[in-house]
Amino acid sequence: MTGFARREVSADWGALTWEIKSVNHRYLEVATRLPESLRALEPKIREAVARRVARGKVEVSARLALATSHQAIAVDSERLGALSEALDHVRSQVIDCRAPDALALLNFPGVQQQVEPDVQRLQADAMTALDGAVDALADMRASEGQRLAEMLSNRASAIAEHARLVGDRIPEVRAELAEKWRARLAELDLEADPARLESELVIAAQRMDVAEEVDRLQSHVAALDEALGREEPVGRRLDFLMQEFNREANTIGSKSADSQVSAAAVEMKVLIEQMREQVQNIE
Repeated sequence: MTGFARREVSADWGALTWEIKSVNHRYLEVATRLPESLRALEPKIREAVARRVARGKVEVSARLALATSHQAIAVDSERLGALSEALDHVRSQVIDCRAPDALALLNFPGVQQQVEPDVQRLQADAMTALDGAVDALADMRASEGQRLAEMLSNRASAIAEHARLVGDRIPEVRAELAEKWRARLAELDLEADPARLESELVIAAQRMDVAEEVDRLQSHVAALDEALGREEPVGRRLDFLMQEFNREANTIGSKSADSQVSAAAVEMKVLIEQMREQVQNIE
């Protein structure tokens, strides 16, 4: 399910901005982009996301801007003095040896020391802000989920209505088939064996019988409404229900010998496909 959240936190160590994005995915997959000082938090970040999000591809990124006091560069005087003595010794031994410039000296390993913030406090503040961002993301996803649930419920009701119409239509189809056969026999001036005719009509009626499929469709609609009312992830359950919906609609279409029943089967399949696409967005 798609969603986006941003949270910012500021302290004497600087400012941190969290951004969390989520898109549809069959399982939960968390990717992080973190500054070096927060990399140790990656397992906790994944746990924080998993507590509120069960499904989706989630990208968590952090931008850290340290305060000016933490951007200063300290110089290790003892290290620099030792380097100067070593350079003097080299110049005394090597003729025409050029002295390094100040930047080269500063970049020599151990000479430059960056003032680091209190990492433990930074990480604690960062996790507090992250929890707020995850909560905001979950709230956005829940709001979207409510809209999707209403859409699914409306389309399921439409499928139930089509199924009811199919069920009501079947007795009429049987009667029309019997009348059609009798008219055809009369047209051919043939005397039909009543018992044989009745037997053939029964066989044809059994082939067209979709009462079980109609009942199962109504049962699937009830199961969908029940699933949408649960306070837990139901995306995979809905995936399974969509397969069942589609199976019953296909069977009704394959058994149909009537244009109205065929049209109803097509309409149900269109509605089911619309639902199937949106179910991929539900946790």
